[in-house]
Amino acid sequence: MAENTTAGEQAVENVTTNMDLLRFATAGSVDDGKSTLIGRLLLDSKSIFEDQLEAVETTSKGKGYDYTDLALLTDGLRSEREQGITIDVAYRYFATPARKFIIADTPGHVQYTRNMVTGASTADLGLVLVDARQGLTEQSRRHAVILSLLRVPHLVLAVNKMDLVDFSQEVYDKIHAEFTQFATKLNIPDLEVIPISALQGDNVVNRSENMAWYSGPTLMHHLEHVHVASDRDLVDTRFPVQYVIRPKSDEHHDYRGYAGQIAGGVLKPGDEVVVLPSGMTTKIAGIDLFDREVDEAFPPMSVTVRLEDDVDVSRGDTIARIRNAPTPSQDIDAMVCWMASTPLKPRQKLAIKHTTRNARALVKDIQYRLDINTLHRDQETKEIGVNEIARVQLRTTAPLLCDSYSQNRTTGSFILIDEATGVTVGAGIING
Repeated sequence: MAENTTAGEQAVENVTTNMDLLRFATAGSVDDGKSTLIGRLLLDSKSIFEDQLEAVETTSKGKGYDYTDLALLTDGLRSEREQGITIDVAYRYFATPARKFIIADTPGHVQYTRNMVTGASTADLGLVLVDARQGLTEQSRRHAVILSLLRVPHLVLAVNKMDLVDFSQEVYDKIHAEFTQFATKLNIPDLEVIPISALQGDNVVNRSENMAWYSGPTLMHHLEHVHVASDRDLVDTRFPVQYVIRPKSDEHHDYRGYAGQIAGGVLKPGDEVVVLPSGMTTKIAGIDLFDREVDEAFPPMSVTVRLEDDVDVSRGDTIARIRNAPTPSQDIDAMVCWMASTPLKPRQKLAIKHTTRNARALVKDIQYRLDINTLHRDQETKEIGVNEIARVQLRTTAPLLCDSYSQNRTTGSFILIDEATGVTVGAGIING
């Protein structure tokens, strides 16, 4: 047990040192300024080219604006620019000397809830914007609930457009108190409330002289320093096999490796492991990256694992520790966000993809539909419409090697696919 703890602590240190990456998703109501804020982050962190900025400035002048419309940097679809709203999930990449970032700019409209779920599903941090003039809206609460359901471990409430309320501390304090009270009903382990002006740049990258009363961090400082390494599951070893590597070349004639991305725990050569669902046991002979062998591997590294014994391993299998393995199950209890225009109904048959494993699933029962504005559970519902979230019981044709979503966000999630069209129609998180 002491060895596992030491390995876990070492992995945390290695993740902190080597994986300076933060994934965060923006959310909030329409016109709260999400796209403008991302544009401001890109601009003030010097992550855009001069010709991009010149093009945006020219377009802004052509529209008669007396300011640079930074939202034009992120709203890439023509329909988004024409309507002034975000529709698709736009991923943006930028970096500072302290950290690399991947932003998922998600839509604010109710009808794009599924897009928001998609963007937030892999996020380390959720950034919810509110308009200081409007305060908390139904959509603000809705997105906070979704981020809580998705177990996004860190949440920032950015009170935007403070310049339009004369940088009032009273306005900020009121929104801060109201949201903090609302957050007590949710599973939000880490909350930060920051007053900003995305348009003018106050407290985004640089500290605002207009809000001397605020002593907390700027948004960028918080994003650079929020601790996410320990959010990963470094205790429960989970390695879903994606591909079997057999070069059969003269140089690597006897090489056999199993490639995939580590979903949890720490892997080291010599570790005793079990291959599921077969139950065959062996030891790890070595762990390879593309160009070298490593002494240990941890999430979210993609590696090739070599085993000491010639056991039968194929795509969809999972390598785990012998004394800490997931229990194969064909009965799945999950919260499902439905993404198709045709409703989800009991007895419906779908394809299910869980990590690297594929199976078919039958909808045994819909227990309730969750109203994510009020958290009310509608137990009378008989079907689930597009963008709705419900608790669903599934029966799969093959056992899935899953954990609860609260334990592991990778092995605790899945997608549902329409077998006829191949289109993803639902996303699920497994209840503990």
